[in-house]
Amino acid sequence: MISKRIIAFFAAACLSLGISTAKPDEGMWLPMLLKQLNEAEMQKKGMKLSAEDIYSINQSSLKDAIVSFGGFCTGEMISSEGLLLTNHHCGYGQIQSHSSVEKDYLTEGFWAMNREQELPNPGLFATFIVRMEDVTQQILAGIPANVTEAEREKMVQTNIGKVRQQAIAGTHYDAVIRPFFYGNEYYMYVTETFRDIRLVGAPPSSIGKFGGDTDNWMWPRHTGDFAMFRIYADENNNPAEYSPNNKPYKPKHHLPISLSGVQENDFTMVFGFPGRTNEYLTSHAIQEIYETSNPHKIKIRDTKLAVLDKDMKASDAVRIQYAAKYASVANAWKKWIGESRGLRKANTIARKQEQEKQFTAWANADAGRKQTYGNLIAEFENNYKQLEGVTIARDYIMEAAWGVELIRYANDYIKLNELIEAKAPQQEINAQLDRLEKGAAGYFKNYNAPTDKKVFAALLSMYYENLDPKLHPSAFAMVRQKYKGDFSKYADEVYSKSLFTSEAGVRKAIAEIRAGKTNPLKNDPGFQLANSINDYYRTNVLPTYTKVNDNLNPLYRTYMTGLRAMQQDRKFYPDANSTLRVAYGKVEPYEPVDGVKYKYFTTLEGIIEKAASGAAEDYAIPARLQELYDKKDYGPYGVNGQLPVAFIASNHTTGGNSGSPVINANGQLIGTNFDRNWEGTMSDLTYNPDQVRNISVDVRYMLFIVDKFAGAGHLVKEMTLVNDNTSGLPQVDARRKAETPADAPQLSKREQRKAEKAARKAAKKKEKEAAEVVN
Repeated sequence: MISKRIIAFFAAACLSLGISTAKPDEGMWLPMLLKQLNEAEMQKKGMKLSAEDIYSINQSSLKDAIVSFGGFCTGEMISSEGLLLTNHHCGYGQIQSHSSVEKDYLTEGFWAMNREQELPNPGLFATFIVRMEDVTQQILAGIPANVTEAEREKMVQTNIGKVRQQAIAGTHYDAVIRPFFYGNEYYMYVTETFRDIRLVGAPPSSIGKFGGDTDNWMWPRHTGDFAMFRIYADENNNPAEYSPNNKPYKPKHHLPISLSGVQENDFTMVFGFPGRTNEYLTSHAIQEIYETSNPHKIKIRDTKLAVLDKDMKASDAVRIQYAAKYASVANAWKKWIGESRGLRKANTIARKQEQEKQFTAWANADAGRKQTYGNLIAEFENNYKQLEGVTIARDYIMEAAWGVELIRYANDYIKLNELIEAKAPQQEINAQLDRLEKGAAGYFKNYNAPTDKKVFAALLSMYYENLDPKLHPSAFAMVRQKYKGDFSKYADEVYSKSLFTSEAGVRKAIAEIRAGKTNPLKNDPGFQLANSINDYYRTNVLPTYTKVNDNLNPLYRTYMTGLRAMQQDRKFYPDANSTLRVAYGKVEPYEPVDGVKYKYFTTLEGIIEKAASGAAEDYAIPARLQELYDKKDYGPYGVNGQLPVAFIASNHTTGGNSGSPVINANGQLIGTNFDRNWEGTMSDLTYNPDQVRNISVDVRYMLFIVDKFAGAGHLVKEMTLVNDNTSGLPQVDARRKAETPADAPQLSKREQRKAEKAARKAAKKKEKEAAEVVN
């Protein structure tokens, strides 16, 4: 057996690398395990709440104010009348769907001045978490250790189905069960989903997207990235499809809003649904991302953005059609650039390699461990080598080929064509036709063929020129022979003949297929290209990619078991997987490069300075905002003649955390998370405490825009506002009082006088203590 001295050596070595314990403020933690893992540390950092206040199934708690917004963002309840706050960019698609050239809500903003003006959003939903449960034993019951990964997964899914059905039988709830730590553990989330979600308010893009792509992922930031929706329910406060008879939902808890703001080193907590992280990848995976995948994907999206930008500037109709698409493409593009910079600055590959070296030494120091873990790192290396050429081919199919809308849309018709060619029953064919026909109008509403044609020529040229011909689909050989590799000429033929360039063409084809006429897909040049790319993907990419990942999954599962055995003093958190998590940290500045230090907050002054610079069209502002600034008319939301706009903290966040509430030590809302700093975007793969910061809209700026700028003060009156700077007030009790919808939204005058007295007493005590220290 390994000696205690050797164990101590390994622990010290890991500590020197910063890998044996979670770094300060690192982690996305499971709410149900906070009492066990995090409560003491959170309270040490200043939190006044208990774990039960944050997550409880026995009483209302903070979790009852948090929703998964559409499955891609987070939202929070901010009134007893179902008012929901999220990010402007999370609601961007809905704002766009209600916009037209005549009613341009993207540009001008939208505010419902009464309930009748609130706009429904078909397909949008908000999901609450009812409870969590560790179901690891049930899910892994009866699964032998020696089955293949595919067989294991099949058994797991069977068990998941059984456990899920038992959990929700006889209720209107749903449940999701997800793997954690690569399938070492499984947790179930029982959920309640509401589907009548209406748009209430959104600032103009000049506020909600202020800074645009120029400032995206950057700090300092001055973006009012928020939007408001309302959840509606039936007469019994239960979920219901849209109906004009539905009533505003009465949540179990809504977040009181603090007007006290933030100070450096204040405790902060982000509660939301982070999408995906990969913190435990080996050095081989990081090297592939840093050296191969990110550089090519960045170049592809850079090219696509240039084409879209030019056409959007030339036409308001195209600008509205492509606003959300452009934002989505640009978001990942800039993130990957920052991620690569952050990986390099954190020396991530070398640090991972050193950890793997130590892991192997730890494994080989004991005969039993050696048998289980001794060759693990070598097996990782062998599997990642098999992905050479496969990963880059997959990236070009995903980004370049399917980055062309015509190809991606035609790809949806491949299943239909296979059914036709196989002479499948007409009932199956009609089911596919119904699905495709249903989506046609929505697709073509936001499609412009001339723009897509330019994207086609640009991206497929990159695909053709940047990859070895061995990695090309068969259609490229035809382009080489017939068009000498000129994809502009190839685009002329495809877009002049393909049915996929117009809704009329698609509907005509669907009608012909229903009537049993000749299959119009067979000779369509757009479909032929999509089919060629799909054939190459299925034959040359997917089999190897699937095989390697099937091999890697059990390797990572074993690796996680070994890491947790090797570093028993470390608190491990699972990778994000779109389930409810808590991240906590503190408000603090950072130094992005040598000689530069950023403050932790920004103000309206910075917006005016950027607007006056004329440096970018992303810095245009509404005249009304300039007017309010000139008059310094900030209402109760200003501080010492300034208006706070945004702040940063060290909470560990990722995509999906957009719209998450930032909560102070007393359980009050102080901001809405909307981004990370560029230097910290590598936090999906590795956490650097000196660089990682989440960026949030200061809640006071949100209130100012709603109240003073938009004149929608009726919305502010719905909210529970708290103005308090001391930790001596009974904030938790006040929160619990306010969370019952029938209760008054604010403290009584008697409670306010009592609170003020307590505040004065606390202040005098602090002054006395300070004087004693000085003396």
